[in-house]
Amino acid sequence: AAVMVLVSLSTAIATAQDTQNFPVLGEIVRLDPRLDALVPRDSKIEVLGGGFEWAEGPVWVSRDGGYLLFSDIPRNSIMRWTPGKGVSLFLKPAGFTGLADYGGERGTNGLAIDAAGNLICCEHGDRRVSVMTWDGGKRTLADMYDGRRLNSPNDLVFHSNGDLYFTDPPYGLPDRWDDPRRELDFCGVYRVSPDRELTLLTKEMTRPNGIGFSTDEKTLYVAQSDPAAALWRAFDVQKDGTLGESRVLYDATDMVGRHKGLPDGMAIDAEGNVFATGPGGVYVFAPDGTLLGRIDTKEATANCCFGGPDGSTLFLAADMWICKVETTTRGVGSASE
Repeated sequence: AAVMVLVSLSTAIATAQDTQNFPVLGEIVRLDPRLDALVPRDSKIEVLGGGFEWAEGPVWVSRDGGYLLFSDIPRNSIMRWTPGKGVSLFLKPAGFTGLADYGGERGTNGLAIDAAGNLICCEHGDRRVSVMTWDGGKRTLADMYDGRRLNSPNDLVFHSNGDLYFTDPPYGLPDRWDDPRRELDFCGVYRVSPDRELTLLTKEMTRPNGIGFSTDEKTLYVAQSDPAAALWRAFDVQKDGTLGESRVLYDATDMVGRHKGLPDGMAIDAEGNVFATGPGGVYVFAPDGTLLGRIDTKEATANCCFGGPDGSTLFLAADMWICKVETTTRGVGSASE
């Protein structure tokens, strides 16, 4: 019944949200008392907007009073949620500018803000990472490796030195891995330097997806959205920015099929806790890898970011919904927070 009510409200939610009577989703599953210090007992999963085809890549933008941007991938659109005003269209076309029909996931995915305040986009359809200034158009940061086109850049995170790390699974290709337009025989994790030099860091992950740095930037976390090996890896970051040995932070393969979703996007808080979307919502890991609990939307939850005036609001992209959870922690460690 609750799901039916939410569906019937989706049109109104998508156009106007800023009341004290938000619809709510799901539940917060507490597995360790340490979660209470991060997500208060009275916190809820509050819906801010709905009716999207597949919400992804949220990023908080501090300019103009502050607002949230997020991708609606199938609609090739970037949407904007503004406190007190609700949801509006921000940019279309967003990730594909061609003329042909190009599958069901042609829009942008992960979004970030660089040190200069520009919008950085992972573009599925145009198969690139781009930068857009607020007073001009887009420029390509990366679209080829070793003379071959990237698959479909998915998610991204900045190092404090300006290096941009991103993942490149095949989800934006119309036929994914089996698409004849695919030019690379692997799914990589890459780094783009400020002078736009592209480096392949690893191709050991079958479907690299969400990505984030630990607070000291000595560890890079990468989600693997492979239902046969649904897990998160932690890579040692070398002094030159390359990646060393990796270890499994957490393996959730046994949750696949029992709960909606796969390992996907993530956000890191000021204490090094990892908020990572996966089967069953947002997993909250302590820095040592202990699972503290889950923010379970009961939907396939794609991505999350910290934002709001003080950085303590966790925004969630969960299938057709964009949501928030008020926390007592703050996000650090990426330009998208």
